Amino acid sequence: MLKADFTLQLHHFELKAKIQAGNEILVLVGPSGAGKTTILKCLAGLKSPSEGLIQIGDRTVYASDKKINLATKERKVGYVFQEYALFPHMTVKKNITYGVSKQKRHVSPYAAEEMMRLLGILHLKDRHPQHISGGEKQRVALARALMTEPEIMLLDEPLSALDPETRSELQLELKKIQRQWDIPFVMVTHDPAEAELLGDQIIRIDSGKLSMLKKSQVSDIKMAAVNQA
Repeated sequence: MLKADFTLQLHHFELKAKIQAGNEILVLVGPSGAGKTTILKCLAGLKSPSEGLIQIGDRTVYASDKKINLATKERKVGYVFQEYALFPHMTVKKNITYGVSKQKRHVSPYAAEEMMRLLGILHLKDRHPQHISGGEKQRVALARALMTEPEIMLLDEPLSALDPETRSELQLELKKIQRQWDIPFVMVTHDPAEAELLGDQIIRIDSGKLSMLKKSQVSDIKMAAVNQA
């Protein structure tokens, strides 16, 4: 469960975020610079709101009135960055296990292999990131985030750099993985079609202002984009 209600003064506008999600996919859609990634960073603890409240699961991770602001490592958040942020000098397996806390280092290495098997990348375990495809890098980044046993998953345009065929394949895979893990996924995209396909909830962001969208309204955004092209 995610509940967030906070504000943050940015350079050009004030971001006013009010979102709530159960074990589903919440998609934030909107143009570049609208505040989508900033919301993810506030949820993860990489940025601090001006004021407000953020609850993940049954814990309050940020509350301005109570002066609560947990560090990122204490929030149980999985984060998949747009550029994946993999370590080029590490193998796929070492990248995946890197995020596991020191307290869990004694866990059998077969746990990592099971995760790789689930995501179809076990055969890549000894390769380095520069020797795998974009879709494979996306799976490695997702596996690394899931290995930390997060209570919420944050995805910042994780499919934007992929070719259309790979992107379509991984869109379906993301939905399947969310259903298996049964935790909130908050995903950022600028693509209305992707938002319509993946989102159980869809929120449009424009200049820091949020509005809930129905599926039919997402279709209207797609048509408007086509007409402007």
